[in-house]
Amino acid sequence: MVSAVFHSPLGIPFDAQVDSPAELRAGTSPTATPAATHASAPIATASPPARAKPPFDWSGLWMKVFPPVLGLALLIGVWQMVASTSTSNFPTPWATFQQALDVFKDPFYRKGPNDQGVGWNILSSLQRVALGFGLAAVVGIPAGFAIGRFEFLSRMFNPLISLLRPVSPLAWLPIGLLVFKGANPAAIWTIFICSIWPMVINTAVGVQRVPQDYMNVAKVLNLSEWKILTKILFPAVLPYMLTGVRLAVGTAWLVIVAAEMLTGGVGIGFWVWDEWNNLNVKNIIIAIFVIGIVGLLLEYALIKLATAFTFEEVKS
Repeated sequence: MVSAVFHSPLGIPFDAQVDSPAELRAGTSPTATPAATHASAPIATASPPARAKPPFDWSGLWMKVFPPVLGLALLIGVWQMVASTSTSNFPTPWATFQQALDVFKDPFYRKGPNDQGVGWNILSSLQRVALGFGLAAVVGIPAGFAIGRFEFLSRMFNPLISLLRPVSPLAWLPIGLLVFKGANPAAIWTIFICSIWPMVINTAVGVQRVPQDYMNVAKVLNLSEWKILTKILFPAVLPYMLTGVRLAVGTAWLVIVAAEMLTGGVGIGFWVWDEWNNLNVKNIIIAIFVIGIVGLLLEYALIKLATAFTFEEVKS
């Protein structure tokens, strides 16, 4: 009689590999391999190393802060030197600073039609600039689009623009006084005439620099003139137009001071002239700084506006 013996491929007797049902349910099989034992254990995954925080750029901060501070210190030093060597009682920086504290302690006082705080004078000047500049934008930007779009209009108006643009804005002030019979409308007219040229010229140049391929596509698609204006010209011309607006605002703020010196009334230019008549040099220097700061804020606001609506390649 032949007996057959079966051997397990793992070298374990066959009968030893059979687990009882109870052992299988309990998970305590004596023959459980190490791999099976560790299979149910969670596998620890290595977390990615924390990215090292870059060191603070002290050199960049130094280059941003130190040059402006050095320039301001140089200005104050030259100012102090001039005040120390002057024989005409030129005010020192410290005396002007103390006077500025007194001026801005109550900037919105009213003691009469020609005696008002510096705050009211600034607001009056800004109001005139806003009116004149707004009228110039309403007229100048559409005119720039038309001149740049149509060659006939460009040939017709280019000689007139070349003739009138170099004229000083203050030369138009007597014309405004004659026509409008008032100092305030004449000042607004002067702001209008000096603000319109940058917007007309920059807008027209932007329209003329639109690639001809864009216009060819518009002809193929048979787009209307309104579609060409809104879908092709306006997005392409916007950076040029905003540059003209920024130049116009800077020019308007320069001109309003001189115009108010001549016309009188309430305004930062009139305030400078009135303080000169009172021989108050400290207030004149304060007014110079105020004019510069307001102009700087206007310039910064328009640069931010232009950057927000400008393509990346134009920003750079």
